[in-house]
Amino acid sequence: MRIEQRRRFAILGLTAPTYLWLALTIFLPLSVMLYFSFLTVAPIGNREPALTFAQYGAFLDKEFYRFLTWRSVMMGVHVTLGCVLIGYPAALILAHHVPNRWREALFLLIVLPFWSNALVRIFSWTMVLRENGLIDRGLQAIFPDAPSVGILFTYPAIIVGLVHSYLPYMILTCYISLQAIDRSLIEAARSLGASNLAIFRRVLLPLSLPGLLAGMVLVFVPVIGSFMEPRILGGLEGVTLGTVIEDQFTAVFNWPLGAALSFILLAIVLTILAAAYPLLRRNLQPF
Repeated sequence: MRIEQRRRFAILGLTAPTYLWLALTIFLPLSVMLYFSFLTVAPIGNREPALTFAQYGAFLDKEFYRFLTWRSVMMGVHVTLGCVLIGYPAALILAHHVPNRWREALFLLIVLPFWSNALVRIFSWTMVLRENGLIDRGLQAIFPDAPSVGILFTYPAIIVGLVHSYLPYMILTCYISLQAIDRSLIEAARSLGASNLAIFRRVLLPLSLPGLLAGMVLVFVPVIGSFMEPRILGGLEGVTLGTVIEDQFTAVFNWPLGAALSFILLAIVLTILAAAYPLLRRNLQPF
């Protein structure tokens, strides 16, 4: 009995600081934000706030906010799809077709974006995607009469910047899942006459699905609330719910509305995850 009590106290002593830190850094700020979302004005200076549901009512009354919410969700879908189409094949090649001596160098290239400032990465894309940028100059060097393909300040430019920012999450999670697959299963399928397509469809894809789904969650959740890439790369086309929320806090100084829109976006994310929970629970257990 004493050994069991000591084990419980040891577990509590090891986990209590973590839970306390999470409570202070996550739940306490969220609680303050939730309180602000029900106020008429921010309780700063001599202003006296009152409790109200008007901030949430503004979201329901104005079509503009609902349109931006739908646009933010679709932006998350498009970026996630782009990361899947690029990241999964890259992870598959890295896990099963690249010699060990080259993997470290390729991993370095994959995680390199994490070592640079986000603003530097985004502004570097403006020099690539603008008219007469690097892409235009490269094409015109090969085809002198080629038209300009500059897409800066457009929706595709936002997708390109976001895919570049979040692609490493997809590659790393898929790689971990693919690397854990027993090679003997692949050899057994090949010895039984299975084609490469059949091996991918019946062995690799089902067994790597936990990593793929984890990568999709890690990409989709932060993307729908992003604001730096849409603002810098999208220009007038980059207005999303994330940029509006940022404006409420930094420009308009309407913190209650910004807090309300933030919690609405959080509720949408939680609803989507709850709807996908049966699929995630079934496939993420081995991951």
